[in-house]
Parts: sequence; structure tokens; C-alpha cells
Amino acid sequence: VGRSFMAVRDQDIAASAIGVNLTRAKITAFGVSNGFVGLAGALMAHYTEIVSWERFTLDISIQYLAMIIVGGLGSVAGSIYGATFITLLPVLTRMAADELGGVAPALRQQLPAFEHAIFGLTIIVFLIFEPKGLNRIWERIKEYFRYWPFRY
Repeated sequence: VGRSFMAVRDQDIAASAIGVNLTRAKITAFGVSNGFVGLAGALMAHYTEIVSWERFTLDISIQYLAMIIVGGLGSVAGSIYGATFITLLPVLTRMAADELGGVAPALRQQLPAFEHAIFGLTIIVFLIFEPKGLNRIWERIKEYFRYWPFRY
């Protein structure tokens, strides 16, 4: 099942050519993801003791999507890197605005608009220049230092 999922994810036409039932694989993946989302919702309801649709705004959905894109698809470590990066991005933006507040006070007032623009720009930059996310960047850094003294 896992190999058929990966084949459909990477090249669904090629997966169909080697005999993977696309409809079955996609419906099974949809069902599995729904199961995980249901489990996450049940755990959240148990933890917070309240369930409200107001907790999940469009901003939160975009933030979760940005975490996945920036971290890199297909790896647990990438998800952690992306979540850390996207969680720290507004903090770093606020710190930069505070430092520049004396120079440009209007910048501090426009901070929410800049945060959304920086989120969008971050997603676009990662999709264009590094589609495999921070996980791939980290793998390249580790590979460089593994052979660092002798790069031949």
C-alpha cells in the first residue's frame, strides 16, 4: 500500500501503467488522512475540552500549509523544521519591526500586512528555489560536512 501511495504521489500515470489502481489508492489515501484528522480532532477536543469552528481560521490553515511546504514533503524532520521556522517567523518579524521602529514608525503600524506578505513570499521562494524544503537544505549541509576535509 505504501509503495502504491508513493507511486501515485510521484507519477500517477506511470503508477497506472505498472498496474496500480489509481482510484483505489487515492480513496484509500483520502480515508487514511481523514482518520488521522479525526484522531487529531478528538485529541484536541479532549485536551481543550471545547470544540469551536472559530479556532480554525484561514490564517491558521495557511500557516499549517506553509509549515508543510517550507519543511518539505515526505519527512517527519522536515515537518518539524517547517513548524519551527513558520512559528518563529512572526516573532523575528516583530523583533525586526521593533528595531526599525525608531527609523520608520509607520513600519510598526503596518506589521500585520507585512507578516502576511512575508508568509506568502516565504512560500513562493521555497516553492521556486527549494521545493523539497528545509529538510533538503539540512541534508545538503550534512552531506557537505560528512566529506568536508576530502571532497573528492
